[in-house]
Amino acid sequence: MKTRRDFLTQAPLGLLGAMVAGSALAQTGQNPAPGTPPPGSPGAFNTAPPVGPKLSTATFVEAEKLAQVSMTEAQREMAVANWPTSMAALLERRTGPRKVALEDGLAPATTWFPAMGRAHVGPAHDRFVPSKVAATPLPAKDEDIAFASVAQLGAWIRARKLTSSRLTKIYLERLKRFDPQLRCVITLCEEHALAQAAQADKEIAAGHYRGPLHGIPWGAKDLLDTAGIATTYGAEPFRHRVPKDDGAVTRKLNEAGAVLVAKLSLGALALNDIWFGGQTMNPWLLQEGASGSSAGPASATAAGLVAFAIGSETQGSIISPCMRCGTTGLRPTYGRVPRTGAMTLCWTMDKLGPIARSVEDTLLVLNAIRGTDPGDSASVAAHLDYDAAAPIKGLKVGYFPGWMKESSATELDRAALDQLRALGLVPTEVSLPDWPYDDLNLLLFAEAAAAFEELTLSGAADQLRTQTPDAWPNLFREARFLSAVDFVQADRLRRKVAREMERVMAEVDLLLVPSLRDEMMVISNMSGQPSLTLRTGFVEVSQVRSDWAPDPKHPLPKLAKPHRVPYGVTLIGRLFDEGTLGRVGRALEAKVAVAGERPVGF
Repeated sequence: MKTRRDFLTQAPLGLLGAMVAGSALAQTGQNPAPGTPPPGSPGAFNTAPPVGPKLSTATFVEAEKLAQVSMTEAQREMAVANWPTSMAALLERRTGPRKVALEDGLAPATTWFPAMGRAHVGPAHDRFVPSKVAATPLPAKDEDIAFASVAQLGAWIRARKLTSSRLTKIYLERLKRFDPQLRCVITLCEEHALAQAAQADKEIAAGHYRGPLHGIPWGAKDLLDTAGIATTYGAEPFRHRVPKDDGAVTRKLNEAGAVLVAKLSLGALALNDIWFGGQTMNPWLLQEGASGSSAGPASATAAGLVAFAIGSETQGSIISPCMRCGTTGLRPTYGRVPRTGAMTLCWTMDKLGPIARSVEDTLLVLNAIRGTDPGDSASVAAHLDYDAAAPIKGLKVGYFPGWMKESSATELDRAALDQLRALGLVPTEVSLPDWPYDDLNLLLFAEAAAAFEELTLSGAADQLRTQTPDAWPNLFREARFLSAVDFVQADRLRRKVAREMERVMAEVDLLLVPSLRDEMMVISNMSGQPSLTLRTGFVEVSQVRSDWAPDPKHPLPKLAKPHRVPYGVTLIGRLFDEGTLGRVGRALEAKVAVAGERPVGF
């Protein structure tokens, strides 16, 4: 039987006064049992029943190396005696006896809002005016239809020059034909897709046209729930998981009349490009992976197997595969698109966004999937202002001079700045403090380890195909040893970094950055800025590329001769200002005129 003092020390501190006031002893005046504190005694730390493993001072000697704190021998002896009654009890939720299960979909009580308390962020009103696309004559070849833009496909469907059923069959046939090379499909949704396409054709024939995505086939990164269709997270322990309900984005695309043709691959639990079915490959260079973790969406879109796809990004998972596969990826502002019914990796960083073959296509999709959902406390009802015809002359494009000179940048990055200048934008030098931005990854590792705690503690993470030091199983285990104090300090640093980004974005309208620059990948994902990655040219590589840390025992293969592959740049926008990214990106896309080139053999 626990004493009142034992109970109080394990109750929320805010309830202590109420518990004491309601004490039965205080009401009856009975003599307390020996060792029971007198009525009116407040609760105290270090009075819980001892729990946990047996410790020694040697335990803390080794722990000090991880926590980077130094104690005297006397302090260690106090910790040995104190830990079982003070700190170990705080783990009861996990270790028992009163275990509490934290169900999937339960978000932390704290929520990250990029606006940081500002009342008005982003456009003051909604405006969505895409360019006008004519219903040109339908191409004779199915492959030319397959590689058409979403806007062009929509124009053909609306003009009834193309049915959704025919278009869906074209993509289904291509998915079946090319997936053995690319390994980008986890679940082909053939029956479901044909039924949705037939319904779309019926509605359009009756004059009920839902908009530019009506009848358009798409693919979902397989972390987005689809009712009655497996959603596997690309991971062995979840390969038979079948959700009962659609995720919020799936539901929004259903409402827009889009046709789901496939659940596309992702690196297991949204890391890199290896899943339980193998490695997803780059259609431009079949010897290398598609990069990740939105590997399937980028690979399938680049190869013309879907009209567009939905990917996700926590830190680079839209940008990196779009760079590798030459697709266009729009990572929305954090909170712009609801994540209800999508796998959680990091509550305060996860974002869902479109991958397509042209800039405006990503805006068409974003307009359909944006908004709020009760299941996502971070979702924001922000305005979207995009007018394809609005001028861009005079906009300030910020750039980091040092980054443009260093090895992660190429001549194409520098050329893109000149091309924007020629379009009338004003290149403007900006800077950020030289801080250890990678420290912020403590937040990512801790949240990811929390999201998959049961997978780690049960040993099920051992089933994942990749077990390298930089794969999730090891990172989840290591994260158990991160300091909670350092987590809070990293969170404070995050706010400090977000304020710096707020300062920089007050000086310019957008940024141009080398797409894979580590610092900006971390900074912009932590601050929640939107990004647009688009192809601007090609480079030659003599060795296949990988997302994984170098392994001297398994060096990456060299190519017999240099191979030409796509390359692009990334534009970073102000919070909720995807419209400006779209306008500038569309103009840059037209100027460089390389978006239409296709990978050979597809």
